Amino acid sequence: MRSDAGWISCADATIRAEFLDSLGEAELLALPYLFDFWALPHQLPPKGAWRTWVILGGRGAGKTRAGAEWVRGQVEGAMPLDPGRGKRVALVGETYDQVRDVMIFGDSGILACSPPDRRPKWKAGERKLIWPNGAEAVAFSAHEPEALRGPQFDTAWVDELAKWRKGEDAWDMLQFALRLGDDPRVCVTTTPRRGGVLGRVLGAPSTVRTHAPTEANRGHLAASFLEEVRARYAGTRLGRQELDGEMLEDVDGALWTHDMLENARVAKAPELDRIVVAVDPSVSGHATGDACGIVVAGVVMDGPPQMWRAYVLADATVQGTGPAGWARAAVAAVRDYGADRLVAEVNQGGKLVEEVLRQVDPLVPYRAVHASRGKSARAEPVAALYEQGRVRHVGDLAGLEDQMCLMTPEGFSGQGSPDRVDALVWAMHELMIAPAARFSSPRIRSL
Repeated sequence: MRSDAGWISCADATIRAEFLDSLGEAELLALPYLFDFWALPHQLPPKGAWRTWVILGGRGAGKTRAGAEWVRGQVEGAMPLDPGRGKRVALVGETYDQVRDVMIFGDSGILACSPPDRRPKWKAGERKLIWPNGAEAVAFSAHEPEALRGPQFDTAWVDELAKWRKGEDAWDMLQFALRLGDDPRVCVTTTPRRGGVLGRVLGAPSTVRTHAPTEANRGHLAASFLEEVRARYAGTRLGRQELDGEMLEDVDGALWTHDMLENARVAKAPELDRIVVAVDPSVSGHATGDACGIVVAGVVMDGPPQMWRAYVLADATVQGTGPAGWARAAVAAVRDYGADRLVAEVNQGGKLVEEVLRQVDPLVPYRAVHASRGKSARAEPVAALYEQGRVRHVGDLAGLEDQMCLMTPEGFSGQGSPDRVDALVWAMHELMIAPAARFSSPRIRSL
């Protein structure tokens, strides 16, 4: 039987019917579970000697299915009770819930992929899968690296390694645990993301990789999903990462790098003394026009302004909504975060910016700001705050960070306008730069 099902899908109905008619009853029943027959090229493990196989793919590229089927291929023997190559398996995800809900019980998880006579049983109390042939798999959370100290395995499946907060520690503990059998191996399924342990794993000589964009698995994805995400993210760095599955490199001379921003990330902000919403209004209401950058940030005013620390709380940027739409989004951000002030650049919109905002909320605490220098010149002092470790990002701000890493002293190297970065710059100016300038003024110091 051929290992590529593409010839069947491309053949006419007569050939497909002839092929299926040539199979016996047992072959027809087994066919859905023969993954080598149905798999896309990036879902099949490379040949040769390797310790780690990394599957880099965009969202929906079939990574989870590939990981689940690889585990099946390791633990199953020729017959349901025959032993396979793997007998002790570690299943490691960002959290235990993700291991259970995605890797084990998910639509493309191990249980969904397994034929009835080889399907393992889940023992929730022990966080363990047990196959009819005696093979076992244990679920682990990357948030608890020490849980991997002690157990030992011959096989491991690691999911979304690039997202792990304690990736270095969890990966190292797993490597020490992979010590059973003659050839312990690990399969890593992940959407790429700079920073963390993934780069080190990819650089190891014992690592092999396969790669595929989201489009590679389009036959199993909703057409409306593909149309929407391509229209919104095509050509952006975020799209290249999340849809094309590319491992992005930093732009030479960029004011921010991915590693810098990853090191600035925190899970939660402390109690803040002041919060602002900053807006870089869009003069276009078209869906393909510039977005309206909306960024929410706060500050802890501990000591003189030169010691204050800022926290970027949210990126509420909108696109294609028209003035009324972005005004509603900005005012909603003020209300949602209890902001003390809304600041907006008015170089292009002038008084219209305030008028639109007042139509949504006549009492919104508003301040207009004017840009007298270019975008890069305004951004450099803000980048310096990051270099000093005085700005933190709360949670995932991928769209904003995508633009930040394309800002250089010579300008923005991405497509369109850096709307999100502009909003961030105005927020940091209001919270950090302007107060420090006032404090350093001799007139102010004398008061």
